[in-house]
Amino acid sequence: MLLLLHFVSWLNSLHFLNLFDYITFRAGASAILSLLISFIFGPVIVRKLTELQIGESIGDHGPESHHKKQGTPTMGGVLIILATIIPTLLFADTSNLFIRIICFSMVWMGCIGFYDDYLKSVKKKKGGLKGRYKLIAQSMLGIFISFLIIQSNVYGEYTLSTFVPFLKNASINFYYPLIYASFVILVVSATSNAVNLTDGLDGLAAGLLAISMTVFGVISYISGRVDFSDYLNIAYIPLASELTIFAAAFFGGCLGFLWFNAKPALIFMGDVGSLSSGAALGTLAILLKKEVLLIIVGGVFVIETLSVILQVIYHRWTKKKYGTPKKLFLMAPIHHHFELKGWPESRVVVRFWLIGILFALLSLTTFKIR
Repeated sequence: MLLLLHFVSWLNSLHFLNLFDYITFRAGASAILSLLISFIFGPVIVRKLTELQIGESIGDHGPESHHKKQGTPTMGGVLIILATIIPTLLFADTSNLFIRIICFSMVWMGCIGFYDDYLKSVKKKKGGLKGRYKLIAQSMLGIFISFLIIQSNVYGEYTLSTFVPFLKNASINFYYPLIYASFVILVVSATSNAVNLTDGLDGLAAGLLAISMTVFGVISYISGRVDFSDYLNIAYIPLASELTIFAAAFFGGCLGFLWFNAKPALIFMGDVGSLSSGAALGTLAILLKKEVLLIIVGGVFVIETLSVILQVIYHRWTKKKYGTPKKLFLMAPIHHHFELKGWPESRVVVRFWLIGILFALLSLTTFKIR
């Protein structure tokens, strides 16, 4: 780590290059370094987790085809965190408030997820960390983020607002800090839990996260440029451009993780990966004031979450009305529904990726459809 810091400082001292003045160069460098970190440390982490017998426990409620995955090393999300945070600290401006917030967000929920995985995989505690404790941790993070945003006043009159896609200069103002903080908590909690629910097939969550981060990387760059934001008629956010570095590193980390997580997976990300990645995605949307657009960008995550909610509601409603509970889907989240209909796992994953790409393209068109 120290050698990398010295190397980056040396490169930065070569003034005739002036490369580090460009966000695009630093973003590209962070993505490449993120990939290299994944390729170098990935096999080490897989081997170590295997030696420690920290494997995934497949419950009886899952598809029968998943039982062969029993014992596959989990907690691989540590690799995504390392591959994201290290390049960000090296190539981004660490004095930037947004960089500090999003790095803290990822590490904080990473620690919560790590403890959850530890309880399940090492202590063999069924269910791991109780849901209410996760919610408390997510709420604390949401309060922390909203407090820093309000105190910094970076957004001026839009501090307590969020922007609405498709409509010109449209925003929703929450007026009161308490209401805004509640909204931030909702976004952070919903996004981290949505990614957690989606992480059920080899490569599914990592691929969708890479797609979402590509979109938010573009939005970060545009929002931090006066000329581009003015041309596209979106709010200029002075600190936003540095978030491009984080998004690029995250993108590289997800691709690097996919190298080991693609079917048949050598490692699973576990809650340490899904909760931290989801929190980072939600925090990025909050900092860019694109919380509503996140619903489109992460459309597949939304569908997965809604399938679980609808399954539970329908199950309880039919039990109350008919005395016998029924299912709306063969299994929820909905990716398991398609598996039970006979789709191979790889087909489900690729098709969900394609849907994710369509949502990503749709979200980018919102900047011109006004």
